Amino acid sequence: MVAIIGKPNVGKSTLFNRILRTRKSIVEDVPGVTRDRVYGEANWEDRSFVVIDTGGLYPDAEEEIFSQIKEQTMFAIQEADLILMMFDAKEGLTETDREIMKLLRDVKKPILYVVNKIDSKKAEQSLYDFYELGVDELIPLSATTGRGFGELMDRVVNLLPDKKEEEVSGDIPRIAIIGKPNVGKSTILNALLGKERMIVSPIPGTTRDAVDSVCRYYGKEYILIDTAGLRKKAKVSYSIERYMVLRAIRSIERSDLVLLMIDAIEGITEQDQKLASLTQRYGKGLIILFNKWDLVEDPEKRYKELMAQFERELHFVNYAPVLTVSGVTKKRLTKIFPIIDEVIRERRKRIPTSELNRFAAEITPMLPTHKGKKTKIYYITQPEIEPPGFVIFVNYPSALKASHIRFIEKRLREKYIFKGTPIEIKVRKKS
Repeated sequence: MVAIIGKPNVGKSTLFNRILRTRKSIVEDVPGVTRDRVYGEANWEDRSFVVIDTGGLYPDAEEEIFSQIKEQTMFAIQEADLILMMFDAKEGLTETDREIMKLLRDVKKPILYVVNKIDSKKAEQSLYDFYELGVDELIPLSATTGRGFGELMDRVVNLLPDKKEEEVSGDIPRIAIIGKPNVGKSTILNALLGKERMIVSPIPGTTRDAVDSVCRYYGKEYILIDTAGLRKKAKVSYSIERYMVLRAIRSIERSDLVLLMIDAIEGITEQDQKLASLTQRYGKGLIILFNKWDLVEDPEKRYKELMAQFERELHFVNYAPVLTVSGVTKKRLTKIFPIIDEVIRERRKRIPTSELNRFAAEITPMLPTHKGKKTKIYYITQPEIEPPGFVIFVNYPSALKASHIRFIEKRLREKYIFKGTPIEIKVRKKS
């Protein structure tokens, strides 16, 4: 994770947008426009990372809005692996810059000091004003025109930490427990572990950090990753909980399989949809747990209602098994582990090419024509597992639209199941 910090109106959002090649952040010539952290996934030279755009930082903020901006920025600094501290060449070194530098004095992380708004060689003379800060290197940049951008990004990826190998055996499934605050994640974790492992409170957002625990069930080991929840934007304008989605992403990335917990009383919400979408995007196994089943008055009726909602609002992960549970009464918790084992097996399943080619012969007559010519599948291979990935070699790749890929996926699942896991399908032209 890379955090971009600095005083308001220094060009952080412009740099953020250039890194992501989007207009995701709001860019206006008004100090403090970006009031909350915005994040996105970036890629440079085959290195992927999350970049965080922060609100402008006033170190001694007294007004409520700037006090909240400072809080958000400090959490971004805490979470980041690398920090980009930005200055404004046209405005020169200010007292606000000096105060921010004091905040960074005790930060034990790599920091790149970037002087923005240097649009020409002549403008680089402005760099000398900033050397009184005592830093070893200042990087000139124009976030607007892109001058110096490539050099900056090369420095960024060189300073990113290497992806650490997990200390535990790769054979032990890593299970991330995610969901909104107050959905009962810590209660479920404590019940699965059989001990009070974490702080449990009815106050949303009690659990703020991801914590790993080893769980043993009938001689098998599982690593459970508990993570903080995701709050609805309207309810938490600038609080710490709005940042928890980044930690949820980290937990999902590190996992093999995700337990997405949903409040059985409240039903499926927009935040639940977002989290389910993230698990699919990262190719992770997924099990849906409708928690608080002990509070449901008419279980049969409520189950039908939730399954109908599941088909409408989580149809894109309809491969995920669904279980109704209660962390308080421990209802059906023991059923979770056999389903985990089953999903892990499905993620590791590999279909022989000979079988896939018989499958190809079955579905080829159902494919669309291309400019009056028959679309033909020459062969299918499965080069990937966890998640299962297939490559289809055809004569006219452009003939297969998204709807046809969904049809092929549906038929694959009918024949080979792949319960609880997304599958990836790529179409290639046979050379």
